[in-house]
Amino acid sequence: MSTYTAERRRPQFTPVAVVALVLAAALVTWIITVVRMRGMDAGPGTDLGTFGWFVGIWVTMMAAMMFPAATPMVLLFHRVSGERARRGQGFVPTWFFVLSYLAVWIVYGLAAYGLYRLAAHFAGDFFAWDRGGPYVAGAAIGLAGIYELTPLKSVCLHHCRSPLHFVMGRWREGWRGALHMGVEHGGYCVGCCWGLMVVLFALGVMSLLWMAVLAVLIFAQKVLPRGELLTRVFAVAFIATGIWFAAAPGSVPGVTQPNSPAADNARMRMMHMKPATQMKPGKGMGTEPMKQPSMTP
Repeated sequence: MSTYTAERRRPQFTPVAVVALVLAAALVTWIITVVRMRGMDAGPGTDLGTFGWFVGIWVTMMAAMMFPAATPMVLLFHRVSGERARRGQGFVPTWFFVLSYLAVWIVYGLAAYGLYRLAAHFAGDFFAWDRGGPYVAGAAIGLAGIYELTPLKSVCLHHCRSPLHFVMGRWREGWRGALHMGVEHGGYCVGCCWGLMVVLFALGVMSLLWMAVLAVLIFAQKVLPRGELLTRVFAVAFIATGIWFAAAPGSVPGVTQPNSPAADNARMRMMHMKPATQMKPGKGMGTEPMKQPSMTP
């Protein structure tokens, strides 16, 4: 960094261009996600495929869902970093901050994948849809609703909704500082939204419908005026949905039943893409996979 002048380290993009690039990246990742996931929603407990395939899907999903809501923070980082460069204090490209932020969501996805595999290995038939599957999914959705009312959720949402406060209180210089800021902001974002991702897993992680719905809810809560008040609305909605899901899962609209023909078709589509494992028809939560040849995404 010290071998370059401040002039050469100034940002090359205007704030409008930065916003356009972030939203364009979100649009491109949405398109990629739709192309790769269309027809693959087998409902709650959808098999996550091989590790490499899941990571690729997860990265594009998180970019598609989170970039629009993260745009205010990305824009503020770009402006502050550019202003410091004009003062001769150095400049770190905005993309480095964005990738640092995204890395935190990748770690979250890896943890979720590991927990899924552990549960599938040790739970046996308990997660099957004709046994405990609906209760587990309903409990997960209800837990996400309860989390909306916790102090930790409020703190994380406040930081996500107040990028200026975050920058003024936590700005750090240089590449290491940008990495630290990206990871820290990503941590607050995960703290704010991990429950919503649990809802996505419970309803069907490959569901484009629920992915879009939750992306809208995340944007509304983090960006819209008075969005912090939506936590109470989300809490009531998720708790009620969790109870409904556990009591009568077949009546919940927009949810693919794991033992339905639609779910069988989704599993057949994943089989066409050569996933490493394939669930037995009717077993719902994917805890008894049928072995298939290893896949290449």
